[in-house]
Amino acid sequence: MYPGKYAAQYPDRPAFIMAESGEVVTYGEYEARCNRLAHLLRARGLQRLDHYAIFMENNVRYMECCGAGERAGHYYTCVNSYLTAEELAYIVNNSESQVLITSQYRREVALAALAHCPNVQLCIVVDGPGDGGKVVSLDEATAGFPDTPIADESLGNAMLYSSGTTGQPKGILRPLPENAPDDPLPVYQFLMQLWHCREGMILLLPAPLYHSAPHVALNFTIRVGGTTVIMERFDAELYLSLIEKHRITDSQLVPTMFSRMLKLPEAVRKAYDVSSLEVVVHGAAPCPAPVKQQMIEWWGPVIEEYYGATEAQGLTYCDSAEWLAHPGTVGQVKFGEMHILDDEMQPCPTGTPGTVWFVNASAFEYFNDAERTAEAYSPDRSMSTVGDMGYVDEEGYLYLTDRATFMIISGGVNIYPQECENLLITHPKVMDAAVFGVPNEDFGDEVKAVVQAMPAETPGDELAHELMQFCHEHLASMKCPRSIDFIDELPRLPTGKLYKRVLRDRYWGDRQSRIL
Repeated sequence: MYPGKYAAQYPDRPAFIMAESGEVVTYGEYEARCNRLAHLLRARGLQRLDHYAIFMENNVRYMECCGAGERAGHYYTCVNSYLTAEELAYIVNNSESQVLITSQYRREVALAALAHCPNVQLCIVVDGPGDGGKVVSLDEATAGFPDTPIADESLGNAMLYSSGTTGQPKGILRPLPENAPDDPLPVYQFLMQLWHCREGMILLLPAPLYHSAPHVALNFTIRVGGTTVIMERFDAELYLSLIEKHRITDSQLVPTMFSRMLKLPEAVRKAYDVSSLEVVVHGAAPCPAPVKQQMIEWWGPVIEEYYGATEAQGLTYCDSAEWLAHPGTVGQVKFGEMHILDDEMQPCPTGTPGTVWFVNASAFEYFNDAERTAEAYSPDRSMSTVGDMGYVDEEGYLYLTDRATFMIISGGVNIYPQECENLLITHPKVMDAAVFGVPNEDFGDEVKAVVQAMPAETPGDELAHELMQFCHEHLASMKCPRSIDFIDELPRLPTGKLYKRVLRDRYWGDRQSRIL
């Protein structure tokens, strides 16, 4: 999120506009704020490659908290703002963050987490008071610092977290060269071209900024001197009104948002002018073919789709014309070298599903986790996978078919069931538990738990309610089951491995499994 020359050339150009409040931050204001925060971080001892964390909702101060790190050579971790104190503390500690930046809205959770984060020396509240000690107000703490760049500027980068099959989040770390801040990593330079980033673009972002896709889209828009309109929360009609109001040229969504807009009354959909749209990119979850077909019919051939993970070891892409010619595809490989391999690491024939592997186009590792890093790579470390499965057609277009790890995708958000399973098993009335995704017409998937109760317990609504309350006490709500069923005995293999497909298939029936 480094504006470079644009801060000097266009200091009065809006860099960000908050959708509901209408608050505007110009490039000149943004540059000054980033510089003051970078000076504060240096004054507190943070040097190149050191880490800090950001935990807050979409707000007008979010961007400078990222931008300071991008010019000071830091790794900064944007944390899901819905996490509990326990979950936040894990990520703060695991990322070795020395500073935690939060908002007044998330202050209570942040302070509760800090009690378990001994290495955090400073907590910055962007829109609230300090406490006279470790907790400080952003404006007060940066007031004495210059608004000019620090003397030793260098490229920084986000280290975002993605959960794995064990349920514990893992930080995705990319090597950080000693580049100038205006010289981004090669993978970002490639994506900026693929997503048609250009000066003068006006981007509308409806998703939380802690997610990787909106985060990088915002980053790219700043780097080309564009303006970003940021929604505090997604609302289908508000989104359409913002396109008309700001003459939006670009946007990035997830399929659930498409679905919500399509469910608006026809009169509401037709009430807003969306003709300014030039590029609309979507990903993060599979898009049902009928939904995408209707969106292209409504908005025209401006919708483009990508498939890739936060690890960014490879990527596929398709525009509207390609998708219409190959309905259901997530595109051809554009970044990296893709292979569809069977369990013996042998190539699968055209049309035959296998695991999606990429010859590594962008190096990564899981921070402080050599074991899970090794699991993601092939034995010779020439390729890596995140466990997705799919097949290619004769023209090389990829179609996704399943997720080897049974990750749940609800409303475009990745949810990893093992974490909930591990929690449920600790309840004294639970003998065993399985968690997986089941069909939800609106969100794609929803979280379902199947529980084997202790012999003395009576399965039923009362116990289900108790277990759901237990989950909500320890996990973010999106990770908790929306319903719980009971079973006499869970299907486990002799090795102890849960044979989850047997359970999941009962709910999915003949419907094709969907993944990203």
